[in-house]
This record gives sequence, C-alpha cells and structure tokens, in this order.
Amino acid sequence: MTAGNAQGTGFPVSLEFFPPKTPEGVEKLRAARQQLYALKPDFCSVTYGAGGSTQEGTFGAVREILAEGMSAASHFSCIGATRESVREQLATLKAMGVKRLVALRGDLPSGYGSGGEFHYASDLVAFIRAETGRDFHIEVAAYPEVHPQAKSPDADLQAYVTKVRAGADSAITQLFYNSDAYFRFVEDAERFGANVPVVPGIMPIGSSTQLMRFADASGAEIPRWIRLRLQAFGDDTASIKAFGLDVVTDLCDRLRTAGVPALHFYTMNQSTATLEICRRLGI
Repeated sequence: MTAGNAQGTGFPVSLEFFPPKTPEGVEKLRAARQQLYALKPDFCSVTYGAGGSTQEGTFGAVREILAEGMSAASHFSCIGATRESVREQLATLKAMGVKRLVALRGDLPSGYGSGGEFHYASDLVAFIRAETGRDFHIEVAAYPEVHPQAKSPDADLQAYVTKVRAGADSAITQLFYNSDAYFRFVEDAERFGANVPVVPGIMPIGSSTQLMRFADASGAEIPRWIRLRLQAFGDDTASIKAFGLDVVTDLCDRLRTAGVPALHFYTMNQSTATLEICRRLGI
C-alpha cells in the first residue's frame, strides 16, 4: 500500500484520472496534473473503459505520467480478455516501467455477455500473480456500500475476500460519504483474514447531477441530509461547490484521524477541488 510518501512529508495521497477523448481534453489533463503534482502523490492511476475500449488512451496517459517523473498505475479490466491478450498487455506495461495495477472485472458494455476467459476480478488477480510473480503491486476495488450487481452484502464481501486471497496487495474503495460504512467494511473483511490496507476513494462534490449519476452507477449512497442540502441549492453552483468542499474535507479529516492508510482522490481530471481539500487538511 501507499505506506509512506517517499517524495515528501505529509499524509499519503494518490490521484485518479481518466483518458481524455479529445486533444483539448488531453491538454486540460496535462495542466491539471502539473498542478496536482504539488501534492507529491504516491501514484496516479488511469481508468480503463468497458471492454478495454480505452486501452490506448489509458496506456498513453500512463506513459505521460511516467515521463513526468511520477509513479503511474494502470487500471486493468478483464471483461472480454483472453489469457493471451492479458499476457501481452502485462508485458507492455512492464516494459513501460509500470509497477502498480488496479485489477478490475470492468463494466460490461451494453448488450454484452460475460465473454472472455476471466469471469471475476479474482481470476485476473490470480493470473497476474501466476504470470508475473511480485513484478506488480496489485490494487483491487472495495465496495463499502455493496457492489450494485452483488447478489447480497455477504456475497459482495466474499468476492472481495477472494480477491485478497488471490494475491491483492491493497484495495481502493468506491466513493462513499458515510465513514461508518467504510469502517464496518474493513472490520468485516478483517474478520475473514483479508488484512490488506483499504484506501478510501474520495470523490469531491462539484455538481449535484454528476454526483447523483456516479452514486447511482456505483451503488454508493448519498446520505439524505446531503441530498436535501444539494436540492435546496438548486442551480447555485458556487454554493454547491462550497458545501461540497466542507462535506468532503470533513469526511477526509474523520478518516485520517481514525488512521486510514492513505486517501485516493477521484479527480475527474480537474485540480481545484482536490487541491483545496488537501490544503484545508494541511496535506
């Protein structure tokens, strides 16, 4: 896990970006990254589209981050993948100098069966370990408020434990705003011997509609008091952003005080909110 910030003092943080789809987006992301590097992140991860649809963009962004002197983690999704294709991609990433992967099942593209040779993220983790030994630090996803497609909370917890047993080094959670859900998840996982560090995934709040969309897609719960406050602000963007900064800073502060190993920010390719939250936290 991010068990210390090699590049400076302060609390360990990591950052997530997504591969931009336009030349303008690429430029904007470059500018945002340069500003965020002031945080001296342990690593920067880059997401991966459904069915590997953005692999080229993912690897391109990872290459740039490495060239900028930062540690980069590639998201690695196995939907529709074959052992051979995964082997090739692992070789490419290794040659690039990537030392960390975020291993995921990945989202099913619409109208897509469960094709491919890997059905679960745990299959992918086990395969990467068998093929590459300890070449990569493997992160997996954790769902404090239960994966939206899980049959039950117990089934979801068992799926997570299976990923850890398959060889995961640490986990990053889906976004959440209820710290109790995180602590309960970690406690439950440890009861089954899944003792790897679980890093909270932090989503700054910049827009009500965007937040609701992400929450619905990820199965994260927006506490009722937050929903009501956001509704009350209507289209008042400035108030929404100010409220969002207060809420998320408070969440991070509670988590850090309770001893979480690090914080992982879902930046949405923007720097302002993450920088301000970290400034308030004294990171």
